[in-house]
Amino acid sequence: MEHDDATITMAAATPAEGYEDLFADDQAGAVPAPVPTGPLAEIQARDVTAWFGDRKVLDRVSLTMRAGAVTALIGPSGCGKSTFLRILNRMHELVPSAQLAGEVLLDGDDIYDPGRRLIDARRSIGMVFQKPNPFPAMSIRENVLAGLKLTGTKASRSEKDDLVESCLVKGGLWKEVHDRLDAPGGSLSGGQQQRLCIARSLAIKPRVLLMDEPCSALDPTSTRVIEETMLELAREVTIVIVTHNMQQAARVSSQCAFFLASAGTPGVIVEHGETNAMFTSPRDQRTHDYVNGRFG
Repeated sequence: MEHDDATITMAAATPAEGYEDLFADDQAGAVPAPVPTGPLAEIQARDVTAWFGDRKVLDRVSLTMRAGAVTALIGPSGCGKSTFLRILNRMHELVPSAQLAGEVLLDGDDIYDPGRRLIDARRSIGMVFQKPNPFPAMSIRENVLAGLKLTGTKASRSEKDDLVESCLVKGGLWKEVHDRLDAPGGSLSGGQQQRLCIARSLAIKPRVLLMDEPCSALDPTSTRVIEETMLELAREVTIVIVTHNMQQAARVSSQCAFFLASAGTPGVIVEHGETNAMFTSPRDQRTHDYVNGRFG
């Protein structure tokens, strides 16, 4: 199959469950560049089209995810939401035969520019998965610090101690685990494990945090705590969340994008805008029907 000249053909790779692959780099032994810090980051997709082999799964998707906001991606299963989310930090290319056209801009710089390093994109744009994935053989402390080791970041013992506390506080977990930091990460409850994964992502100081249905496997109490954590984190990191829970999207997001695919066609954004407007006075009848539970 041939696509236009703007298409980026991804190198074949084995899809990985492991957190280590988020920091894989195509330059063996390379030293990561410093991660920019400062103002909250805007992330923008421009005419993103994606394929898995010959199957087009997204078609010319454009969306600006505002700095310091929570953007919710909603839509029925199979419409390309999670694929789009993974494109935002170059995880799409972990899939064999994956291809992509378009641009993803982080504060105006295309993360897919051939001159930009893969590892720098993934350090700036963190990811929290649907299923909590702490390293079970590592302690709570070691889990938080894992990203430093994987990215080759040096820190003193006191700096590490401060980082562990800071990230666990931001992840809403510090009060529950501060007296057992050497306990295995796998010994925590499901909701605690997910918050530990959030803390681990924050340790490398991302400017954007992507969350792929982070509460789908959790009880209501754990879901509430993680939603509160997201709202707190939005003060210092831009958040993009995929969710099937319309009430959750309404509670945590300030802007929303509705994805839809039908009859074998690729996913597109039907409508996007302020969350309140999307839920109370959508412009498209399909949006109205979806947010009111008439399909999906």
